[in-house]
Amino acid sequence: MRLLVIERKVAARYDETLGDRTSKPRCDGIRQDNEDAEDPGEGSTLLPKTQHEDFRLPKVQNKAIRALPIVYCLSNPRLLVALFLGFVQASILGAFDATVPTEAEDLFNFSSLNAGLLFIALDVPYLVLGPIAGWAVDKFGTKLAAVVGFAYLVPTLILLRLPSEHIVEDRKQNIILYCAVLALNGVGMAIIGSPSVVEASDVVQKYHKANPDFFGKNGPYAQLYSFNSLVFSAGLTIGPLLSGTLRNAIGYGNMNAVIAAMSGITAVLSFVFIGGKPKILQRNRI
Repeated sequence: MRLLVIERKVAARYDETLGDRTSKPRCDGIRQDNEDAEDPGEGSTLLPKTQHEDFRLPKVQNKAIRALPIVYCLSNPRLLVALFLGFVQASILGAFDATVPTEAEDLFNFSSLNAGLLFIALDVPYLVLGPIAGWAVDKFGTKLAAVVGFAYLVPTLILLRLPSEHIVEDRKQNIILYCAVLALNGVGMAIIGSPSVVEASDVVQKYHKANPDFFGKNGPYAQLYSFNSLVFSAGLTIGPLLSGTLRNAIGYGNMNAVIAAMSGITAVLSFVFIGGKPKILQRNRI
């Protein structure tokens, strides 16, 4: 199916009517408010810096930066936090993969097959709500989805201790309770699935538009996705190691409380950095 896709910049070579649209980003879904910001006209010295100036890079760079331009973008806290979101998301996924089967074996004497079936409760909400969560990111922005998603996971991760506390004596009902809490966590995982990569792409796109010569014709997007893969893989590696160690040391319930605290910290960082600083933290400008 990818072979059937013609990108706009390629189509512009053969259709002159598309040329102007590719040269003007605001025609591709970016608000036209930027037009006035990029061309302030008379009295521009009284206006704040344009968005491009905030992402403009010094012309003189060392060889290492020129060889791997994405490294300079990593100085942007928005990009760093976006990558951190992907790391935490992968760590939580890795924690589920490592601890759900062992906890199911301890609580319910489940076989490998039965433990594997528990992941249906976790993955179905992810599968169903994933497209809706992606639409919400497009509609309302990455900050809202990241803050709500990671904040939502705080109580649902803590609730995972309930089955091991045996608040329900009946084994069958305890299994249902565990599946229900896993499903609640699946909803949270669906919400946090998109903000990381969308936010990172948005920041790098701004750098590319402000410095087209520095990043080259195709931009640093392949480098960005490489870093995304690197960070996500690191999360999938550290998540099981951390959760397994904590489960053996402090128990399953307390382990999830630690991961919930990490999710809460991520929600705070998302509120401060993702999508730019919130208005409440911005200084008033004259």
